[in-house]
Amino acid sequence: MATALAAGTGRNPGGVAAAGLAVLAGQLSVGWHNDWFDAERDRRAGRGDKPLVGDAGSRVGDADGSRRIVGIAAGAALVVCVPLSLLSGLGAAAAHLVAVAVAWGYNAGLKSTWWSWVPYAVSFALLVAFVTLGGPDRSWPAWWALAAGALLGVGAHLVNAVPDLAADAATGVHGLPQHLGRQRSVAGGIALLVLASIVVSAGSGSPAWLVASAPAAAVVAVVVVAAAGGRAALFRSALVVATLDVAFLVLRGHTL
Repeated sequence: MATALAAGTGRNPGGVAAAGLAVLAGQLSVGWHNDWFDAERDRRAGRGDKPLVGDAGSRVGDADGSRRIVGIAAGAALVVCVPLSLLSGLGAAAAHLVAVAVAWGYNAGLKSTWWSWVPYAVSFALLVAFVTLGGPDRSWPAWWALAAGALLGVGAHLVNAVPDLAADAATGVHGLPQHLGRQRSVAGGIALLVLASIVVSAGSGSPAWLVASAPAAAVVAVVVVAAAGGRAALFRSALVVATLDVAFLVLRGHTL
């Protein structure tokens, strides 16, 4: 998303690569920090899909050694993220590093509170700001782009948590999705993702046909994928809507 947005806002190839690499380093740090911080909780929950719990962790070495390696990797990725972010300028770097710091805060405890949605809203919005602040105009994005980013983030948070609700609740994670439950999290997540597509299409001054077609396409995606059957279908349909939202945002990159 960051790389595509950077290209759509008019950055040169070097600037596009710098944006993509900075976000990659930031996301690696966040993901590895999450695995490091939750290692014991994941073991108690039997999360075999997690590297520090499943076969991948045992191949690296003993549990403590594996966790230490992941912790070092998270710290190293965070350090590398700083100069890579600075390649886009001080303002852009500040926006991106705040987004990464907020994501680390989510890992470290915010995800277990009612405020678990805040880091997603802030970080997704700041991702858009990072791209535009490092672009040719060095400006903040339009209000609708920030709003769409925040809506996309919170929607993704609700949907992303659904597969792990039971395991999270059993290990003491009681964020917003756990309080809402599976059905309301999926419904709320999809509603926010569809709303994000409306904000992008309407706020960007798109032609009337696009304003109508963007949310319509999102709703159709939900219906079609959900009709395929299975409880996992709603989760997959939300992922499809999120992908459409990103595509709409990228297409309007020149208006950010």
